[in-house]
Amino acid sequence: MILGIDVGSTTCKYVLVDDRGNILDKAYERHNTKTAEKVYEFLKKLEENFGFKPGRDRVYFTGSGATLIAPLVGGKFVQEVVAVSTAVEKLHPDVRFVSEIGGEDMKAIFFKEVDGKRVKQVFMQNACAGGTGTFIEKTARKLGIPQEKLGSMGYKGYNLHKVSAKCGIFAEADVNTLQKAGVPPEEIMASLFEAVVYQNLSQLTKGNTPMWKVLLLGGPNLFFKGLREAWRVHLQRIWKEKGLRDCTDQEMEELVVVPENSLYYASLGCVFYAMEEEGGVYEGLDRLRWWIEEGQYQEKLKEGKRGLVSSEEELREFLKEYEGQYKKIVPKKVKRIAIGCDFGSTTAKAVCVSEEGEPVFSCYQISKGNPIEDAKSIFRQIREFFGDDVEVIGLGLTGYGKDLLKDVLGADCAVVETVAHATGAMHFFKDADCICDVGGVDVKILILRNGSVVDFRLNSQCSSGNGAFLQGVAERFNIPLEDIAKLAFSAKAIPNFTMGCGVFLQSDIVNQQRKGWKAEEILAGLCAVLPLNVWIYAGNINNLAQVGKKFVLQGGTHKNLAVVKAQRDFIKSKVPEAQVFVHPYPGEAGALGVALLALETKGKSQFRGFDAVENLTYRATTSQETVCRWCPMNCQRTFIDVFVGEGEGRPWSKVPLERGWLRLIVGNACPKGLVEDESELKILQQELRRVQDEFPNIAQIARKTAFKPKRASQKVH
Repeated sequence: MILGIDVGSTTCKYVLVDDRGNILDKAYERHNTKTAEKVYEFLKKLEENFGFKPGRDRVYFTGSGATLIAPLVGGKFVQEVVAVSTAVEKLHPDVRFVSEIGGEDMKAIFFKEVDGKRVKQVFMQNACAGGTGTFIEKTARKLGIPQEKLGSMGYKGYNLHKVSAKCGIFAEADVNTLQKAGVPPEEIMASLFEAVVYQNLSQLTKGNTPMWKVLLLGGPNLFFKGLREAWRVHLQRIWKEKGLRDCTDQEMEELVVVPENSLYYASLGCVFYAMEEEGGVYEGLDRLRWWIEEGQYQEKLKEGKRGLVSSEEELREFLKEYEGQYKKIVPKKVKRIAIGCDFGSTTAKAVCVSEEGEPVFSCYQISKGNPIEDAKSIFRQIREFFGDDVEVIGLGLTGYGKDLLKDVLGADCAVVETVAHATGAMHFFKDADCICDVGGVDVKILILRNGSVVDFRLNSQCSSGNGAFLQGVAERFNIPLEDIAKLAFSAKAIPNFTMGCGVFLQSDIVNQQRKGWKAEEILAGLCAVLPLNVWIYAGNINNLAQVGKKFVLQGGTHKNLAVVKAQRDFIKSKVPEAQVFVHPYPGEAGALGVALLALETKGKSQFRGFDAVENLTYRATTSQETVCRWCPMNCQRTFIDVFVGEGEGRPWSKVPLERGWLRLIVGNACPKGLVEDESELKILQQELRRVQDEFPNIAQIARKTAFKPKRASQKVH
């Protein structure tokens, strides 16, 4: 018998054939980063069920995770492009282009006739997971799309939006923007299918035109209907534009195909390759078993470093010190409350405080992508707990949605996140020197002196070091958020990750995974590198001793004790006498801070009331009429129109608005995108000039003055 095993980035596949080439068995399973264990499980099953025998039968390996495993069982390694090409040439001699999209890589193979010989040209992308199956599934989870529905979601007939597939980080930012703008999940997924195919055709093919017949391989091409539709639509258009062929939709079905066993072409290629040469005699499971139980740990210690904790005693001491710092807001009914809402990038949170400033209730909502719906859900939860008799004496907003919702909800104050988080921290730590807030998609570092913020660092442009990145990696490994710390502490050895750009870090994860590092070890390594990304890369603070001695950690990411352990060890390595505390309510610190600020507002609250919020009527419009034309960027904005019963409306707009309605504009890249006509633009520009005059840029004035040429007082001879 001959066995072909494909150890991929996310799955393992095998095909077992007899000496006549008949397929006896095949399997396709996720390995969850335990590649050696999955291969051991496969081989043991084949020994027991099919009599796969050491010394007689042969095994050939391919795939990104196979190079370490193959020698342990006597197997031979075949480069994956060679394996796929061999299978295609044997089974489909008429195919001229192959696209294989895997869990974390993509391949494009061209077959051409040169001097009567069939030659191939290969292009591969494996440095970033953007545009691969893992990223598509991650986006679907973010949008709340179940796995069974994802496969049947289409591409044709939907409005398409710009989504980058060249970079997974940029693509995630684009998806976040579309989600916040209220774009339906079906349109976002169709746009993602469009981006993946566009990335293949514009970048991966290096200017070559795919010719028929086209073969689509790999899990994403097989499982996602919308991806197959996008391939056929794009290739149909390309062939017609270049005058090569004008095909009907039915013809495209025959020219662009997903073959039977498309998941197993790399495994089949191993089998075909083995049939033409000798070697790869199976040696049994002994060495692979040793590797799993002992060998890989010894090797990892040489290559990586020890885990986050060196002993059970160290872990117990750490947990004893820090587990008690976390508190839960115990719900308590009072007659009068101030409400603080933090409408963040991934969640909306609210904290209610009593007249004395005591937190008495909290709630949150995973962002649905529409700030109105998020607000409705939050205030519904508050109303259900306190009842209709409660008096709201103040409402404060912070976060990305504060400006959009201030007039809609009737907020008494809307403050920037730095002020809200500083207030929330100093309520408990009045003498803090530094507040480090690590949120879903940003990092904030506030430096204080005598209770005032004297400097701050904000990074919201890169996912490196933030909570969403860590969460995304955990989800990729099917690990619940609450289990990250426990698993990270269990890792005896962890890989070395490079500080810096999230794109490079993503590539680093893929490479470490191929070397055999397991999910818990990778997560522990990410926790260990997070302080470097927070303080040095994002914060640009190389001398922590100058910051101070009392540090407060907050933000939802610091609910993860493995992150706290890494942060504390890093800070103390730079400032041995430092005191490192965790905010009692790390995830709600911003909402708590703005609730306390709302409590200080004087007079009757402007809050419109629970009934008004619950009954908010709105509509969202994304079309050619909403595109911003003030600059060449042409941002695809969304108009969210809310009925509040007051206002003159906008009958002159390209998207007319009736009286009593209020318009929110989202999806804009700059302040100009918030206005629709020239009169509004003039008012906006006047306001910007007023702010510039009131708060002049001293550094710019000094630069202009210092380098301003002086007029000569006399003629120079």
